[in-house]
Amino acid sequence: MAARLSDGAGVMSLLADLLSTLIDRRIPVLGGERADGRTIETLCRDLIGSRGEVSGYALARQILDQYAAMDDAQKRAFFTFLNVDMDIDTTAVSEATNAYAADGSEVHYRRLMMAAEPPRQELARRLNQVPGATGRIVAMRKDLLRFIKTDPALAKLDTDLRHLLSSWFNRGFLVLRPINWESPAHVLEKIIAYEAVHAIDSWDDLRRRLQPTDRRCFGFFHPAMPDEPLIFVEVALTKGIPTSIHSVLTEGRDLLTEKQADTAVFYSISNCQAGLAGISFGNSLIKQVASDLNRALPQLKTFVTLSPIPGLMQWITENGHGGSTGDTDALRGLAARYLLESKREGGLPRDPVARFHLKNGASIHDVHAGADLSPNGLAQSGGAMVNYLYDLARITENHEAFATTHKVAASATMRSLARKALPTNA
Repeated sequence: MAARLSDGAGVMSLLADLLSTLIDRRIPVLGGERADGRTIETLCRDLIGSRGEVSGYALARQILDQYAAMDDAQKRAFFTFLNVDMDIDTTAVSEATNAYAADGSEVHYRRLMMAAEPPRQELARRLNQVPGATGRIVAMRKDLLRFIKTDPALAKLDTDLRHLLSSWFNRGFLVLRPINWESPAHVLEKIIAYEAVHAIDSWDDLRRRLQPTDRRCFGFFHPAMPDEPLIFVEVALTKGIPTSIHSVLTEGRDLLTEKQADTAVFYSISNCQAGLAGISFGNSLIKQVASDLNRALPQLKTFVTLSPIPGLMQWITENGHGGSTGDTDALRGLAARYLLESKREGGLPRDPVARFHLKNGASIHDVHAGADLSPNGLAQSGGAMVNYLYDLARITENHEAFATTHKVAASATMRSLARKALPTNA
């Protein structure tokens, strides 16, 4: 199985490398461009007005280099310039709208479309002609998201960047690659750094997650950022559904062969690029990995997660049941009620991990007390964890029901636990 997945990923990796090479060769590399005294605002206006490919490349590189040298105050001022000075011309939009309403020709339609797009979107496209610029624009949005917390007006600019990045990072451009102990060291270092669910403490810890025959890891990569994982999932091949993260990660566990395993457990999913926040990759990643594993290892019958329940303890405390978390049955019941019944405004589940997996078409399968006894696990959920089941035959049905009516797919066990739980305010 590993060879089959690796061969396919190798082809895709080669394609990504070829695409990256083509991207790099679109524009001649002009060495020695130096700052010529123009401000970054002037450079941006000149780039928008540029008609020459080579001159546009030089301007774009100067802008990116100037931005990289800025402190936070200068970056904030630059974003304010883009937000205000490169906004939509509402007068032009109004005139184009009236003209199109009077005569719905292609000419007037094109004029309306051009007027409705703020110049900063075209600026971002032109910046992206520089090799390596995609990653720098992603990092730029990471800065922008920080500033929005104290300057909400900048959210307009983020709407434009998110729109562009959603197109640039469309699923069709992403490459699924297995990540294993033989992967390049710089990629493995990033797996350690980006792991967001269960911290990887050392290289030995990483080896235990990647090298054994019953472990897998897969990530999405983009041809314009071939050395940067966008998101990755860690998978344990097990016999039966595990009830604790300790049983998955413990050093002394019994190793399984591929043929002995009947269950694939997605126990950690980590987004790697803060500048791509809000652009979803996880749903495609889990579904593709499950599908690929199902084809490569047909004896795998069950695909589940072992997921945290962030916010459970806060919800339990709000409902006055903080003293009940030491009782295994009480904790399981409260967790079931929280996952099935606690809603945020709009009717979606309060729990963010539940929203993610239910939107992907999973169902809430079972909940376990004492499953994560780490300080973080105890603080977030009293040590409880949950299995979300990915039934490949029902993913589409579950997804549609959740998307249209917010219906939560759940097992009979979970519904029974929720009914018997201590009363709450939900």
